[in-house]
Amino acid sequence: MPEGRVAEMWRWPVKSMGGEEVRSFRLDERGVGGDRTHAVIHHHKGEWKPLTAREAPRLLAWHASYPFAPDAGLRPDDPPHAQVTGPDGRSWRWGDPRLRNALAEDLGRDVRLRRDLAGIQDLERSVLVTTEATRAALADELGTSIDLRRFRTNVHLELDAEPWAEHGWEGGTLRLSGGVVLRLLHACVRCAIPTRDPVTTAKWPELLRHLDARHETLFGINARVVQSGRIAVGETATTEPPASRR
Repeated sequence: MPEGRVAEMWRWPVKSMGGEEVRSFRLDERGVGGDRTHAVIHHHKGEWKPLTAREAPRLLAWHASYPFAPDAGLRPDDPPHAQVTGPDGRSWRWGDPRLRNALAEDLGRDVRLRRDLAGIQDLERSVLVTTEATRAALADELGTSIDLRRFRTNVHLELDAEPWAEHGWEGGTLRLSGGVVLRLLHACVRCAIPTRDPVTTAKWPELLRHLDARHETLFGINARVVQSGRIAVGETATTEPPASRR
């Protein structure tokens, strides 16, 4: 059973925008409190759908945070409206019509703002878990550093496990010393979003080609909350295989 610690934690208030690194957060059956509870939506094929960095890479140049509910001070059942900061440094509270106008002008398209406390994720009610061994191995393979923000992880672990081992943990359990329990679902198949630099938005297609050629386009593992609670950086993390393998 690999063991280790929580090394980094990230929360992404607005889908496809930059997010915030935190020291702790609370989770419930929806996932990480306040994670992707907001989205910019656009009219596509007859309906309004979430706009992502696949269609609008410029979204990555915008950042969202919860300055008035830092870390685990945010309640998953009652998150505040996110604060959004544009590439020019101006900030607005979510719902401000000036934010919608600024986004429409910067992105060059008509947009609306959506908020949903259930979460606006591609995989509903999910938490993304990654490991430092795998990030380091990928950096070695590519011969360059890898910014973890490319992969939009929630919980980043340092474990005594081999690189890429997490891709075989489907059906297992991740237990945190503070009491939170996650059920590990399946390895995360990556799209083109990680190929965009989280700061400059410059494209790096070699990253996805490499993951496809060497690792079946996988990085990280999706999970769902079994036992709600609070997680903090430094907590002990223990993985357990599915019951059938014990």
